[in-house]
Amino acid sequence: MDPSAEFTLGYIPYLNCVPFFHNLKTAGFKGRFVPGVPAELNVMLQRGELNVSPSSSFEYARNWRDYLLLPGHSIASIERVKSVLLFSPVDISELSGQQIAITGESATSINLLRIIFREFYGIDNIDDAVPDEPIETWIARRQPALLIGDRALIAANARADGMQIFDLGDIWYRQTGLPFVFALWMVSRKTVDIFTSELAALTDQLHRSCHHLMKNPVPVATTLAQDMPLTPDEIIAYWHTIDYRFEEKHQQGAQLFFSLCKKHQLLSEVPELNFLDL
Repeated sequence: MDPSAEFTLGYIPYLNCVPFFHNLKTAGFKGRFVPGVPAELNVMLQRGELNVSPSSSFEYARNWRDYLLLPGHSIASIERVKSVLLFSPVDISELSGQQIAITGESATSINLLRIIFREFYGIDNIDDAVPDEPIETWIARRQPALLIGDRALIAANARADGMQIFDLGDIWYRQTGLPFVFALWMVSRKTVDIFTSELAALTDQLHRSCHHLMKNPVPVATTLAQDMPLTPDEIIAYWHTIDYRFEEKHQQGAQLFFSLCKKHQLLSEVPELNFLDL
């Protein structure tokens, strides 16, 4: 191995990733964090600029031959997710023919919204696009919009007048009875042989980092709440909402999502779930 090579890990600066990252260095991780929203990390993984990252499950499905999955970990929801939200002045069933403002930050959330419209509501004439102005501006004007991450949490907390809020994780669970997997821990196949020992250690390091934070979340949540319009209790409740596992039911949920994406021509094929052999 090139002694100058550095093990790089994509870092998503959302609240839902804090349990993974806050204590990761203490748990033994010695690489470098590379920050970015999910869509940016997708591109860096594709270019081989990252060794491993939590990244869009849709990106895995789209380019699955380029990746292996780190076993045991994901960013998923069982019922509500709280941070992938459709804001609308009317019920979803009344949005036929309308334009939805969408975020450019996550391919998974966008395609989940499309599946919800097409598969669960029978609506196939929705026009969605990333606007030139902030999504929050659309919401303030009472226009339908998809918002994700911390901004979705904050917008929901603000409770815009006249807007209904639909949690996409909750809709998925009520329709399927399965978890929804928003992000997977993806390893670039290009670097598996270079960082074998680091990758082998990462699964346990992530587990220990999550466990350490969730055992005593108040200090970290209190610090984060100083810079957000959320209370420490709200932040902790959100962490408890996220499911960080990737077990059999999660895999079934991911495969169903991929199959529906293929059915509705959002994917050209259904991917295999190929895991890193540790």
